[in-house]
Amino acid sequence: MVEDGAEALPELSAAIYPETGRAYTVGLTGSPGVGKSSLAEQLVRAARAREQTVAVLAIDPTSPFTGGALLGDRLRMQAHATDPGVFIRSMATRGHLGGMALAAPEALRILDASGKDLILVETVGVGQAEVEVATATDTTLVVVSPGWGDAVQVSKAGILEIADVFVVNKADKEGTEEAVRDLRNMLRMGPKAEWTPPIVKTSTVTGVGVDELWAAIQEHRTHQERSGALEAKRTRRILEEVKSIVAFRLRERIAEVLSTEATGLTGDLATRHVDPYRAAEILLSRVSFLED
Repeated sequence: MVEDGAEALPELSAAIYPETGRAYTVGLTGSPGVGKSSLAEQLVRAARAREQTVAVLAIDPTSPFTGGALLGDRLRMQAHATDPGVFIRSMATRGHLGGMALAAPEALRILDASGKDLILVETVGVGQAEVEVATATDTTLVVVSPGWGDAVQVSKAGILEIADVFVVNKADKEGTEEAVRDLRNMLRMGPKAEWTPPIVKTSTVTGVGVDELWAAIQEHRTHQERSGALEAKRTRRILEEVKSIVAFRLRERIAEVLSTEATGLTGDLATRHVDPYRAAEILLSRVSFLED
């Protein structure tokens, strides 16, 4: 229903919303090939070892057919396929009418209401869409692998600011210490904040660093709970989602009005009798009369 933007979705949302707010959400983002899926699999193992139930939501912002990586990565989690305490889902948001800004939070709420203790959200790459997904979670892990190129891409994509924990994955490879040093330098040059993202080295091949990463996530959670930042972040997030829903519905209604204005407002714009700002005011006034 979420993926299809079903008409009954508002009714579903109203029913499950009181049952949400219990799960802790962790987002994993970073360049393709840095090992996010393998890292997610290790975090699932860590959670299950601590008797926590887990959901993994792998989000593709464009299409379910972006090569073999999306489905191939899910194969790495087959060890958990028969575990009733683990739920794994790949989700494409292209078909959702509201786009990622609406689809991801709705999917997270359903998983939250299902009773999962931990929800891992994995994205396929780096970019604005991934920033949207990452900011929909309580703790954001930005994953890089040895090599300055990844750190440059992280910086260019603008996700340096949203990282709560940096993970240098594939730490068994050459160049790990250089990647750590580069990230520290980038953090040093950034603005001062109450929370300084720790840098954790991990290897999903050897399992090194996974416990340290789990500890860093828990430390960030504790910091947010004590400072009140977690509640503030969740409140801000839900308000942003409400604004997205309103904006989407307004666009739909305005499109309906414009479709009946073949020779009216459209013509006035084309002949320069009305400027875009005035046209926007006219449309907003007409849409307000359409409200229930």
